[in-house]
Amino acid sequence: MNRATAYSIVAEFVKNENLIKHMLAVEAGMRAYAVKFGEDPDYWALPGLLHDFDWEIHPNLDEHPMKGAPILRERGVPEDVIRCIQSHAPRTGVPREKRMDYALYAVDELTGLITACALVRPSRSLHDLTAKSVKGKWKDRAFAAGVNREDIEVGVKELGVDLTGHITTVIEAMRTIAPQLGLDGADRRGL
Repeated sequence: MNRATAYSIVAEFVKNENLIKHMLAVEAGMRAYAVKFGEDPDYWALPGLLHDFDWEIHPNLDEHPMKGAPILRERGVPEDVIRCIQSHAPRTGVPREKRMDYALYAVDELTGLITACALVRPSRSLHDLTAKSVKGKWKDRAFAAGVNREDIEVGVKELGVDLTGHITTVIEAMRTIAPQLGLDGADRRGL
């Protein structure tokens, strides 16, 4: 399975631009952690890119991501990538066992918080966003209220990294695709 094939699955099933951006952000975070741990970044990117591909066809927590697994199998996605995707949702009962699983769980929710933090900056950019800024918003539970901070904390612990370092790693990963995410400061509404 290569990225082009994985992205064709995303393009087929996902129409919401913000959901695609989220999946790209998680993909970037997974690549960064693969490099950090001496793993194959192209392989680790696959569950990041595909983890929410079925959200629009199964938009509830009772079905996502379980009902997406058969589609991924039909498309030739490796079983351990499918298993990793399943493990990012605790309600599936699929335990996280490998570093790739831990990374997906730790990165997924954090990308949403980082995106929200970048969007409220005057620059609307990741390039001047710091872990300190994200941690400042972390404490405000009304800010990006849909982001499950407890999941991030569990993910950080399972991955064996500290929170500040984790936030920095994911910000830096997302910076590499900032234009694709609309977080490079080019869209400065109201200025």
